[in-house]
Amino acid sequence: MSKQQTISELLSIGRPLLSVEFFPPKSEESIEPLVGAGKLISTCNPDFVSVTYGAGGSTRDLSATVSKRMKDEVGLNVMPHLTCVGSTQEELGEIVDDFYAEGYRNIMALRGDPPHGQSDFQVTQGGFKYASDLVAFIKDRHPDICLGIASYPEKHPEAVSLDADLDALRIKANAGGSFITTQLFFENAAYFDYIDQVRARGIELPVFPGIMPVLALKQIKRITQLCHSELPAELEAKLSAVESDPEAVRRVGVEWAMRQVQELIEKGAPGVHIYALNKAKSAIEIINAARNA
Repeated sequence: MSKQQTISELLSIGRPLLSVEFFPPKSEESIEPLVGAGKLISTCNPDFVSVTYGAGGSTRDLSATVSKRMKDEVGLNVMPHLTCVGSTQEELGEIVDDFYAEGYRNIMALRGDPPHGQSDFQVTQGGFKYASDLVAFIKDRHPDICLGIASYPEKHPEAVSLDADLDALRIKANAGGSFITTQLFFENAAYFDYIDQVRARGIELPVFPGIMPVLALKQIKRITQLCHSELPAELEAKLSAVESDPEAVRRVGVEWAMRQVQELIEKGAPGVHIYALNKAKSAIEIINAARNA
Protein backbone atom coordinates (compact mmCIF):
# COMPACT_ATOMS: atom_id res chain seq x y z
CA MET A 1 0.00 0.00 0.00
CA SER A 2 1.59 3.28 -1.08
CA LYS A 3 1.87 5.84 1.68
CA GLN A 4 0.28 9.27 1.35
CA GLN A 5 2.18 12.54 1.56
CA THR A 6 2.24 14.17 4.98
CA ILE A 7 0.91 17.66 5.53
CA SER A 8 4.30 18.63 6.92
CA GLU A 9 5.84 17.62 3.58
CA LEU A 10 3.22 19.63 1.73
CA LEU A 11 3.96 22.68 3.86
CA SER A 12 7.61 22.49 2.86
CA ILE A 13 6.58 23.39 -0.70
CA GLY A 14 6.18 26.95 0.54
CA ARG A 15 2.71 27.87 -0.73
CA PRO A 16 -0.61 28.10 1.13
CA LEU A 17 -2.38 24.74 1.41
CA LEU A 18 -6.08 24.36 0.65
CA SER A 19 -8.06 21.57 2.25
CA VAL A 20 -11.66 20.48 2.73
CA GLU A 21 -13.42 18.70 5.59
CA PHE A 22 -16.27 16.29 5.05
CA PHE A 23 -18.86 15.50 7.69
CA PRO A 24 -19.68 11.83 8.22
CA PRO A 25 -22.32 9.94 6.26
CA LYS A 26 -25.35 9.08 8.36
CA SER A 27 -26.23 5.88 6.52
CA GLU A 28 -25.02 3.49 3.82
CA GLU A 29 -27.26 5.33 1.35
CA SER A 30 -25.48 8.63 1.97
CA ILE A 31 -22.03 7.26 1.14
CA GLU A 32 -22.39 7.57 -2.64
CA PRO A 33 -23.43 11.25 -2.64
CA LEU A 34 -20.54 12.03 -0.29
CA VAL A 35 -18.00 10.23 -2.47
CA GLY A 36 -19.56 12.06 -5.41
CA ALA A 37 -18.90 15.38 -3.68
CA GLY A 38 -15.31 14.25 -3.17
CA LYS A 39 -14.98 13.54 -6.89
CA LEU A 40 -16.24 17.02 -7.74
CA ILE A 41 -13.91 18.68 -5.25
CA SER A 42 -10.99 16.62 -6.56
CA THR A 43 -11.26 18.53 -9.85
CA CYS A 44 -9.81 21.63 -8.14
CA ASN A 45 -6.93 19.64 -6.62
CA PRO A 46 -7.15 20.31 -2.87
CA ASP A 47 -3.94 19.51 -1.03
CA PHE A 48 -5.78 17.18 1.34
CA VAL A 49 -9.23 16.42 2.70
CA SER A 50 -10.32 15.22 6.11
CA VAL A 51 -13.20 12.96 7.10
CA THR A 52 -14.70 13.25 10.56
CA TYR A 53 -17.30 11.11 12.28
CA GLY A 54 -20.27 11.72 14.53
CA ALA A 55 -20.35 12.66 18.19
CA GLY A 56 -19.37 9.82 20.47
CA GLY A 57 -17.66 7.93 17.68
CA SER A 58 -20.90 7.18 15.83
CA THR A 59 -20.61 6.54 12.08
CA ARG A 60 -16.95 5.51 12.51
CA ASP A 61 -17.27 2.54 10.16
CA LEU A 62 -19.11 4.59 7.54
CA SER A 63 -16.47 7.30 7.77
CA ALA A 64 -13.71 4.72 7.35
CA THR A 65 -15.44 3.48 4.19
CA VAL A 66 -15.69 7.01 2.79
CA SER A 67 -12.05 7.76 3.67
CA LYS A 68 -10.85 4.62 1.90
CA ARG A 69 -12.93 5.25 -1.21
CA MET A 70 -11.84 8.88 -1.45
CA LYS A 71 -8.22 7.76 -1.12
CA ASP A 72 -8.32 4.74 -3.42
CA GLU A 73 -11.00 5.63 -5.98
CA VAL A 74 -10.85 9.42 -6.08
CA GLY A 75 -7.12 9.77 -5.44
CA LEU A 76 -7.36 12.34 -2.66
CA ASN A 77 -4.85 12.75 0.14
CA VAL A 78 -7.12 11.86 3.07
CA MET A 79 -6.70 12.67 6.75
CA PRO A 80 -9.03 10.55 8.91
CA HIS A 81 -10.17 11.86 12.29
CA LEU A 82 -9.69 9.88 15.48
CA THR A 83 -11.08 10.63 18.93
CA CYS A 84 -10.79 9.25 22.45
CA VAL A 85 -14.53 8.70 22.73
CA GLY A 86 -15.76 5.16 23.27
CA SER A 87 -12.46 3.35 22.66
CA THR A 88 -9.83 1.72 24.82
CA GLN A 89 -6.14 2.26 24.20
CA GLU A 90 -5.96 -1.20 22.66
CA GLU A 91 -8.81 -0.42 20.26
CA LEU A 92 -7.29 2.92 19.34
CA GLY A 93 -3.98 1.20 18.66
CA GLU A 94 -5.67 -1.23 16.28
CA ILE A 95 -7.38 1.63 14.44
CA VAL A 96 -4.12 3.56 14.10
CA ASP A 97 -2.28 0.46 12.88
CA ASP A 98 -5.02 -0.14 10.29
CA PHE A 99 -4.76 3.49 9.12
CA TYR A 100 -1.01 3.09 8.81
CA ALA A 101 -1.27 -0.18 6.88
CA GLU A 102 -3.74 1.49 4.48
CA GLY A 103 -1.17 4.18 3.69
CA TYR A 104 -2.61 7.09 5.68
CA ARG A 105 0.12 9.32 7.05
CA ASN A 106 -2.04 12.12 8.48
CA ILE A 107 -4.50 11.85 11.38
CA MET A 108 -6.54 14.54 13.12
CA ALA A 109 -6.25 13.59 16.80
CA LEU A 110 -9.09 14.88 18.97
CA ARG A 111 -10.59 14.26 22.37
CA GLY A 112 -14.03 14.21 20.77
CA ASP A 113 -17.49 15.36 21.76
CA PRO A 114 -19.73 13.46 24.18
CA PRO A 115 -22.24 11.06 22.63
CA HIS A 116 -25.76 12.33 22.09
CA GLY A 117 -27.61 12.48 25.41
CA GLN A 118 -24.47 13.19 27.43
CA SER A 119 -23.53 16.71 28.46
CA ASP A 120 -20.03 15.89 29.68
CA PHE A 121 -17.13 13.92 28.28
CA GLN A 122 -16.78 10.55 29.98
CA VAL A 123 -13.47 8.70 29.90
CA THR A 124 -13.82 5.20 28.51
CA GLN A 125 -12.36 2.62 30.89
CA GLY A 126 -8.92 1.85 29.55
CA GLY A 127 -9.06 4.86 27.24
CA PHE A 128 -7.72 8.40 27.19
CA LYS A 129 -8.97 11.55 28.92
CA TYR A 130 -7.25 14.18 26.79
CA ALA A 131 -6.37 14.70 23.14
CA SER A 132 -2.75 15.19 24.22
CA ASP A 133 -2.73 11.59 25.49
CA LEU A 134 -3.95 10.37 22.11
CA VAL A 135 -1.37 12.50 20.27
CA ALA A 136 1.50 11.09 22.35
CA PHE A 137 0.15 7.54 21.93
CA ILE A 138 -0.02 7.77 18.13
CA LYS A 139 3.36 9.48 17.86
CA ASP A 140 5.00 6.77 19.95
CA ARG A 141 3.37 4.03 17.89
CA HIS A 142 4.11 5.54 14.45
CA PRO A 143 6.55 8.46 14.66
CA ASP A 144 6.22 9.31 10.95
CA ILE A 145 2.48 10.01 11.16
CA CYS A 146 1.70 13.72 10.85
CA LEU A 147 -0.78 14.72 13.56
CA GLY A 148 -3.26 17.56 13.40
CA ILE A 149 -4.59 19.10 16.61
CA ALA A 150 -7.56 21.41 17.06
CA SER A 151 -7.92 24.85 18.61
CA TYR A 152 -10.60 27.46 19.25
CA PRO A 153 -9.73 31.11 18.42
CA GLU A 154 -12.69 32.19 20.53
CA LYS A 155 -11.97 29.68 23.34
CA HIS A 156 -13.11 26.09 23.74
CA PRO A 157 -16.62 26.03 25.25
CA GLU A 158 -15.41 23.92 28.19
CA ALA A 159 -12.27 25.94 28.96
CA VAL A 160 -12.39 28.17 32.04
CA SER A 161 -10.40 30.85 30.21
CA LEU A 162 -8.52 31.47 26.99
CA ASP A 163 -5.26 31.24 28.96
CA ALA A 164 -6.19 27.77 30.18
CA ASP A 165 -7.19 26.80 26.66
CA LEU A 166 -3.83 27.96 25.30
CA ASP A 167 -2.03 25.99 28.02
CA ALA A 168 -3.87 22.86 26.89
CA LEU A 169 -2.96 23.60 23.28
CA ARG A 170 0.73 23.84 24.22
CA ILE A 171 0.54 20.42 25.92
CA LYS A 172 -0.95 18.91 22.75
CA ALA A 173 1.69 20.58 20.59
CA ASN A 174 4.51 19.34 22.80
CA ALA A 175 3.04 15.83 22.82
CA GLY A 176 3.68 15.53 19.09
CA GLY A 177 1.26 17.72 17.15
CA SER A 178 2.46 18.69 13.68
CA PHE A 179 -0.02 21.46 12.85
CA ILE A 180 -3.11 23.16 14.26
CA THR A 181 -6.52 23.62 12.65
CA THR A 182 -8.90 26.13 14.18
CA GLN A 183 -12.61 25.99 14.78
CA LEU A 184 -14.68 28.17 12.47
CA PHE A 185 -14.75 31.95 12.87
CA PHE A 186 -16.20 34.80 10.81
CA GLU A 187 -13.99 37.74 11.75
CA ASN A 188 -10.38 37.41 10.66
CA ALA A 189 -9.24 39.65 13.50
CA ALA A 190 -10.09 36.74 15.83
CA TYR A 191 -7.58 34.55 13.98
CA PHE A 192 -4.77 37.09 13.85
CA ASP A 193 -5.19 38.02 17.52
CA TYR A 194 -5.19 34.33 18.37
CA ILE A 195 -1.99 33.72 16.42
CA ASP A 196 -0.27 36.40 18.50
CA GLN A 197 -1.35 34.64 21.68
CA VAL A 198 -0.35 31.20 20.39
CA ARG A 199 3.12 32.45 19.48
CA ALA A 200 3.44 34.20 22.85
CA ARG A 201 2.96 30.75 24.42
CA GLY A 202 5.94 29.47 22.48
CA ILE A 203 3.82 27.37 20.11
CA GLU A 204 5.37 27.58 16.65
CA LEU A 205 3.25 25.03 14.74
CA PRO A 206 1.48 26.15 11.55
CA VAL A 207 -2.10 27.20 12.32
CA PHE A 208 -4.66 26.58 9.57
CA PRO A 209 -7.74 28.81 9.87
CA GLY A 210 -11.00 26.88 9.64
CA ILE A 211 -13.57 28.57 7.42
CA MET A 212 -17.21 27.56 7.08
CA PRO A 213 -19.38 29.10 4.34
CA VAL A 214 -22.89 29.85 5.56
CA LEU A 215 -25.46 27.80 3.66
CA ALA A 216 -28.52 28.46 5.86
CA LEU A 217 -29.13 31.02 8.59
CA LYS A 218 -30.81 28.68 11.09
CA GLN A 219 -28.09 26.09 10.56
CA ILE A 220 -25.23 28.50 11.18
CA LYS A 221 -26.91 29.94 14.27
CA ARG A 222 -27.10 26.43 15.70
CA ILE A 223 -23.48 25.68 14.81
CA THR A 224 -22.11 28.91 16.26
CA GLN A 225 -24.06 28.34 19.49
CA LEU A 226 -22.58 24.85 19.82
CA CYS A 227 -18.98 25.95 19.31
CA HIS A 228 -19.36 29.39 20.92
CA SER A 229 -18.29 31.27 17.80
CA GLU A 230 -19.55 34.77 17.13
CA LEU A 231 -21.83 35.43 14.16
CA PRO A 232 -21.10 39.05 13.15
CA ALA A 233 -24.10 41.38 13.12
CA GLU A 234 -23.22 42.52 9.59
CA LEU A 235 -23.23 38.96 8.25
CA GLU A 236 -26.41 38.05 10.11
CA ALA A 237 -28.17 41.12 8.70
CA LYS A 238 -27.14 40.25 5.15
CA LEU A 239 -28.35 36.68 5.61
CA SER A 240 -31.63 37.75 7.20
CA ALA A 241 -32.36 40.07 4.28
CA VAL A 242 -32.40 37.13 1.85
CA GLU A 243 -33.44 34.32 4.21
CA SER A 244 -36.38 33.28 2.03
CA ASP A 245 -34.08 32.61 -0.94
CA PRO A 246 -31.76 29.65 -0.24
CA GLU A 247 -29.45 30.36 -3.17
CA ALA A 248 -29.13 34.01 -2.18
CA VAL A 249 -28.25 32.93 1.36
CA ARG A 250 -25.62 30.57 0.00
CA ARG A 251 -24.22 33.33 -2.19
CA VAL A 252 -23.91 35.72 0.76
CA GLY A 253 -22.21 33.03 2.83
CA VAL A 254 -19.77 32.03 0.10
CA GLU A 255 -18.84 35.62 -0.72
CA TRP A 256 -18.15 36.33 2.95
CA ALA A 257 -15.96 33.21 3.15
CA MET A 258 -14.14 34.19 -0.05
CA ARG A 259 -13.23 37.58 1.40
CA GLN A 260 -12.03 35.90 4.60
CA VAL A 261 -9.88 33.41 2.70
CA GLN A 262 -8.31 36.00 0.43
CA GLU A 263 -7.32 38.21 3.37
CA LEU A 264 -6.03 35.30 5.40
CA ILE A 265 -3.74 34.15 2.61
CA GLU A 266 -2.61 37.67 1.75
CA LYS A 267 -1.60 38.18 5.37
CA GLY A 268 0.38 34.99 5.68
CA ALA A 269 -1.85 32.13 6.82
CA PRO A 270 -0.22 28.77 5.91
CA GLY A 271 -3.41 27.75 4.14
CA VAL A 272 -7.13 27.40 4.74
CA HIS A 273 -9.24 24.45 5.88
CA ILE A 274 -12.80 24.64 4.52
CA TYR A 275 -15.66 23.12 6.49
CA ALA A 276 -17.65 22.40 3.35
CA LEU A 277 -20.77 20.87 4.94
CA ASN A 278 -20.42 18.23 2.20
CA LYS A 279 -21.37 20.75 -0.49
CA ALA A 280 -18.92 20.64 -3.37
CA LYS A 281 -20.07 23.77 -5.21
CA SER A 282 -19.33 26.18 -2.37
CA ALA A 283 -16.00 24.55 -1.54
CA ILE A 284 -14.84 24.74 -5.16
CA GLU A 285 -15.78 28.42 -5.40
CA ILE A 286 -13.83 29.21 -2.24
CA ILE A 287 -10.77 27.22 -3.34
CA ASN A 288 -10.76 29.03 -6.69
CA ALA A 289 -11.00 32.38 -4.90
CA ALA A 290 -8.12 31.39 -2.63
CA ARG A 291 -5.94 30.49 -5.59
CA ASN A 292 -6.58 33.94 -7.04
CA ALA A 293 -5.68 35.72 -3.79
